[in-house]
Amino acid sequence: MIQPKSLQQRLMLFLILPVAFLLILMGIAGFIYARNLLLAQWREGSILKLQRAAHQVDMRIAQVKNWIRIFHQTSSSQETEELHNLVIEQLKQQEGVDQVQLIWNDNQAPLTVPNGTRMSPMRHMNMTAGRPMMMRRYHSARIREITPPRFDDSTNHETVSLISDLNDENGQSVGRLEVVLDFNILIKDVRESGWWQSNKAFLVSIGGRILTSTAHEKRKSLADSGDPLERETVKAMQTNAYGTILGEEHPTKEVSGFYKLQEAPWYLVMIAPGNAILAPIVRFRFHYLATGAGFILLIVILIRVVTGRTVVSIRDVSSAAERVANGDYEGMLPVKTCDEVGELTRSFNAMVQQLKDRMEMKQAMSLAMEVQQNLLPKKMPIVKGLDIAARSIYCDETGGDLYDFLEIDDCNADCIGIAVGDVSGHGIPAALLMATVRAFLKSRVTQPGSTAEIISDVNRLVTHDTGETGQFMTLFYVEIDPRERVIHWVRAGHDPAMLYTPDTDTIEELRGKGIALGVDGDSEYQGQIIKGLSQGQVLLIGTDGLWETRNESGEMFGKERLKALIRRYAHLSSKQMITSIIDELQDFRKSVKQDDDITLAVIKVDELGL
Repeated sequence: MIQPKSLQQRLMLFLILPVAFLLILMGIAGFIYARNLLLAQWREGSILKLQRAAHQVDMRIAQVKNWIRIFHQTSSSQETEELHNLVIEQLKQQEGVDQVQLIWNDNQAPLTVPNGTRMSPMRHMNMTAGRPMMMRRYHSARIREITPPRFDDSTNHETVSLISDLNDENGQSVGRLEVVLDFNILIKDVRESGWWQSNKAFLVSIGGRILTSTAHEKRKSLADSGDPLERETVKAMQTNAYGTILGEEHPTKEVSGFYKLQEAPWYLVMIAPGNAILAPIVRFRFHYLATGAGFILLIVILIRVVTGRTVVSIRDVSSAAERVANGDYEGMLPVKTCDEVGELTRSFNAMVQQLKDRMEMKQAMSLAMEVQQNLLPKKMPIVKGLDIAARSIYCDETGGDLYDFLEIDDCNADCIGIAVGDVSGHGIPAALLMATVRAFLKSRVTQPGSTAEIISDVNRLVTHDTGETGQFMTLFYVEIDPRERVIHWVRAGHDPAMLYTPDTDTIEELRGKGIALGVDGDSEYQGQIIKGLSQGQVLLIGTDGLWETRNESGEMFGKERLKALIRRYAHLSSKQMITSIIDELQDFRKSVKQDDDITLAVIKVDELGL
């Protein structure tokens, strides 16, 4: 099966070629239909031409027949002899009549009236015997036959005879009336017609015997001819009064037409060359095919030009898309048309511009992510008596979660401050607020003051910057002194941290009053304290993206699962605990997209450092 490899090949295979094929089929069907109409018109014209020629012969014979009928109809009149004389006088005056013979069956010589001889109104004289003879009476008569043409020695030309039998009261023949016609005069009008001289024409009997023809060779019958067309014509004459026959060749060499006379048992037959008779059809075929081929070619060329322009435009879009894929966003395509292709070009240009803006934004986001990642601690702090690890996983390029480790001036060398926060929302605004809070916090811990005073001062500064934006940030701030085995913390709207004691297998939530930073600048925070840290205790501080993670069924991970994981992995190092908890979280979520930032800090009390 042909597989087109380009749009141009597809258009050629599935559009141009089918259209050309359909146009050719329609052209062939139209030509056949038009040719059949022309042939039908030619047949009608040929039949009418033959009919007119036959009518001329019929009229001459019909005139003679009418006077013979009048002769019969006057047989019972009292003035029979006078009327018969008048009828015979009229018969011999008809054009083409050579003789009128009245013959009786009692061996008397016929009464012959040559053309041009007048007879007595009372008697007819027997011109052969020379004695008078009274006209006999008879009761009925009929025209028995019209003889085929024969050469008459007395007239020195071909003649035909109309023979009418005369019957007595018993129906027995008592004589006959014979009118001899000059055959050449009978068919004079036929011979003088144009088609008789220009084509091969015949006057034939019902059986196919040739009475006369325009052919040079003398033939007796059409039926004996070796020409299939003439044999088919004779065969058709046996069942039809008129018709036309086409030759078997394509195009046919000859055509024939025939028509039966009404007044004589003869047929007029015309045989003509196909290229002459069918010349209009042949010319029509040539002009039709030439014009049709020209139109088909023109239509195919127009389709090719239009589709070619469309293909070129689409190819330009494809090339431009390839350049865009390689990072070139500068070249805009010109809009050349107002159709769908022009609309596609405009949409492509708009898409490239938006893609360029998005790429610039992505680059800016990548830079912001890089900056934000640099804000996070690059390595975990080393503090005697503590094993510390933390990790943030953002759902976007930038996030609003924060963790940081702070050196506190108003504390001993082994004391460390740890902050974990969560900004409302995601993206650049959250990252900016996170960076602002981090800067405020780092700056404030270098000054004397308790944990509550530190967070209160930071809150006033944050509220001053975010008062009209509606942004806020939750924060859990803790200071751990492993030497004194004490923990100080402040909750600023953040979820409580979890302190696990393996000796009692209990988990305590480090609670305390306090609202999120940036909500109320006058809010005061309360510091909390736990003394007597012991070996193996684990402090876990996280953001809500950890326990609010949902799986494919919409079920939330929850804090109970998190507490179970703390107990399960408490024997591991802080870094290993975080890795194990994150793996469990991903197995729970499976294919569900992360929709919130996740931050997790684990501080484990190390006996060796105490």
